[in-house]
Amino acid sequence: MKLFHTADWHLGKLVQGVYMTEDQDYILRQFIQAVEKEKPDAVIIAGDLYDRAVPPTEAVHLLDEALETIVLKLKTPVLAVAGNHDSPSRLNFGSGIMQNNGFHIVGNFTSDLHPVIFNDEHGEVHFHLVPYCDPSTVRNVLNDETIRTHNDATAKIVEHIKANMDPESRHVFVGHAFVTPYGEEEENTSESERPLSIGGSEYVDARHFSAFHYTALGHLHQAHYVSNETIRYAGSILKFSISEEHHKKGFHVVELDEHGNVTVEKRLLTPSRDMRTVEGSLEEIMTHPLSEDYVFVRLTDETAVLSPMEKIRSVYPNAMHVERENYLHTPSSADGETRVERTEMSDMELFQAFYKEVKGQEATEETEVIFKEVLDELLKESNETEKQKDYVTN
Repeated sequence: MKLFHTADWHLGKLVQGVYMTEDQDYILRQFIQAVEKEKPDAVIIAGDLYDRAVPPTEAVHLLDEALETIVLKLKTPVLAVAGNHDSPSRLNFGSGIMQNNGFHIVGNFTSDLHPVIFNDEHGEVHFHLVPYCDPSTVRNVLNDETIRTHNDATAKIVEHIKANMDPESRHVFVGHAFVTPYGEEEENTSESERPLSIGGSEYVDARHFSAFHYTALGHLHQAHYVSNETIRYAGSILKFSISEEHHKKGFHVVELDEHGNVTVEKRLLTPSRDMRTVEGSLEEIMTHPLSEDYVFVRLTDETAVLSPMEKIRSVYPNAMHVERENYLHTPSSADGETRVERTEMSDMELFQAFYKEVKGQEATEETEVIFKEVLDELLKESNETEKQKDYVTN
């Protein structure tokens, strides 16, 4: 049986104020062409079909068109689950009707863990569709007070599935979770992934999936396998942040033989616009050839540059961000400097960097004292305003 494993479409995604719908449409057309050419037995979408619970109208239309083409026109079944960005109830609506036409989607987690069953010349393949859900939801549905973390929840869900597993069939798990070796933190993350929880309780141990011949996962945007090659993330279909600059986006072609042995091949998708970093002085960048790519520009100019974005967009019309490399450093030792991201700088450090960029010299101690006094006063006013709001609300 041949399967296409994809995930994290994030339709309706907004990056730096730019809707990615046009780019997602372009990439999904490539994916659909692959479905038409290779004729898989089923397509798996492992969560995060949308980027938000209430997606833009254009995103809804795009998903509708894509699924209509794959399921109805190409007669290829689709197996999908809700991700943490999706609205479970919205995706679950009409699922009973749609499954009769080949679209099997699970939005809400329920105690009904019966698989979707497909057949090939070697027998049955059971697909276990488990949507993303909070551990408290699993605790209530399964009536098990011991469930506190995502790992606890997954362990109990898999335990219920295994209790009714047909040993003569092949089994595929479809889920959306943060799965890692031994349930510990790993490096395959990016800035565009929304945390599932705080303090490590989001991590799920990959060993829970040892009973399945293949585990198709969504959530992490970099395609990779976990522990062994049968537990895989397909990754997102596009780069959704500059932290994904070096990712190779695409989908997995998975083939199960009669014994459940799996072979996996990565297919790459080519975007209409790449997302990448451009570094250099403004003068150097202005000599670059015109490019429609989404770029994050790092200027190396020593002196202040007026209206850099306006100038850069004459060469890179879709430039998303400009930063000054020279003012993202802070001394750390006698023999060098250590880069510090602006998000990690204190209010005073930000002021010092800003003052130096505008004035071309370090702020004096007197200037820093004045800034601190003004900032303290503003914070006091802000706190008083919040207290008044709380008083009115209560």
